[in-house]
Amino acid sequence: MALLSDLINLNLSDSTDKVIAEYIWIGGSGMDLRSKAKTLSGPVDDPKKLPKWNFDGSSTGQAPGEDSEVILYPQAIFRDPFRRGNNILVMCDCYTPAGEPIPTNKRHNAAKIFSHPDVVAEVPWYGIEQEYTLLQKDVKWPLGWPVGGYPGPQGPYYCGIGADKAWGRDIVDAHYKACLYAGINISGINGEVMPGQWEFQVGPSVGISAGDEIWVARYILERITEIAGVVVSFDPKPIQGDWNGAGAHTNYSTKSMRNEGGYEVIKKAIEKLGLRHKEHIAAYGEGNERRLTGKHETADINTFKWGVANRGASIRVGRDTEKEGKGYFEDRRPASNMDPYVVTSMIAETTILWKP
Repeated sequence: MALLSDLINLNLSDSTDKVIAEYIWIGGSGMDLRSKAKTLSGPVDDPKKLPKWNFDGSSTGQAPGEDSEVILYPQAIFRDPFRRGNNILVMCDCYTPAGEPIPTNKRHNAAKIFSHPDVVAEVPWYGIEQEYTLLQKDVKWPLGWPVGGYPGPQGPYYCGIGADKAWGRDIVDAHYKACLYAGINISGINGEVMPGQWEFQVGPSVGISAGDEIWVARYILERITEIAGVVVSFDPKPIQGDWNGAGAHTNYSTKSMRNEGGYEVIKKAIEKLGLRHKEHIAAYGEGNERRLTGKHETADINTFKWGVANRGASIRVGRDTEKEGKGYFEDRRPASNMDPYVVTSMIAETTILWKP
């Protein structure tokens, strides 16, 4: 008799050309991921060849009940690490039946910025460090922490190993390999300063693809934690007190910054970011004020400062960049729950297109 696991692992290509496409979109809160599956007649590797689809927006907080249809536009394809074979994950964005982007569609505006000729010419690279916290499902308390209690103080957990220092490594490793399988440009993982907290990095990715890859990597992580019976939190300060928050540090460079004389271009870009500090902070994630306190490797939310190798700054420039006179910088302000479409396009818009 077949086991459930046997059926889940059925190889469809043994009996049919049909494949399953899992359409993914961002729900009404701006952080809740939704998805549903569609059968296709055969393999597809170009999102333009995929059919548009729809969903009930009144059930996701994205449309009124009397006019609830929202249209999904396929934008990026990834291999499906859950179903495998020729099956795919499809990152979509959302439109009205008339073809207008709905208010929660942040990708549409980002794509406009990234398709601007001046931005295209600069080939903007992003490397995003996505921190997250694994929580025990029924008590919403970090994995490995005693229920209602606290572990020992921070220190041994960052990049730590051992049963008393690292919790959830099987989830983290499964996620790492699943992202590589999917075709996401995931570049590494590590245990974070707060126990139960981890980080993965995506990049370098060019333009809009950085946002697509972070969102699909988040989707894969949520699916894996669903299987493991664990909850993933992107809250920027999941535990109050003397514990590190969770960010999404965004490393950035343009062609001009990577070429000779790039350090001067970097300094001018940082100056522009400083002039629009409040605007950026407002778009960098909900609850970020609980994280950006000036402690725990952050700059105060109301203060903009930059420095070389300074993890307490808003913008950090690496020693190698200073030494070589070219390279990249790191915006340390984005919260773990930021929308990567918003953050990446805003950095490009401020540093390349905006004229003070």
